Amino acid sequence: MNSTFSALAEPNRLHIVELLRKGPLSVGEVADQLGLNQPQTSKHLRVLCDAGLVGVNAVANRRIYKLRSEPFKELDTWMESYRHIWEEKFDRLDDYLQELQRKGVNHDDKQ
Repeated sequence: MNSTFSALAEPNRLHIVELLRKGPLSVGEVADQLGLNQPQTSKHLRVLCDAGLVGVNAVANRRIYKLRSEPFKELDTWMESYRHIWEEKFDRLDDYLQELQRKGVNHDDKQ
């Protein structure tokens, strides 16, 4: 999973992943949409491939890149173990906000 985080930590690679969420793209299409040159885009795609996040299919002389679901499922499973922490924090925040609203209503009644 370290390779996943390392690959996604670079903003251009994260943007590439966001683009590929919509469907497979060629190197040229990714480069055009992100405003990067093709060699730079190819290097980013290679890192994503090496991390297992992206797969590539050769179609004639073009390389078509698409997201692989497995690494994202693993990431989701890992994140699931932390969700309860955030849910508890959000529940406490909700309780606090409700308490503030009650105090605000009581304060308004006294005026």
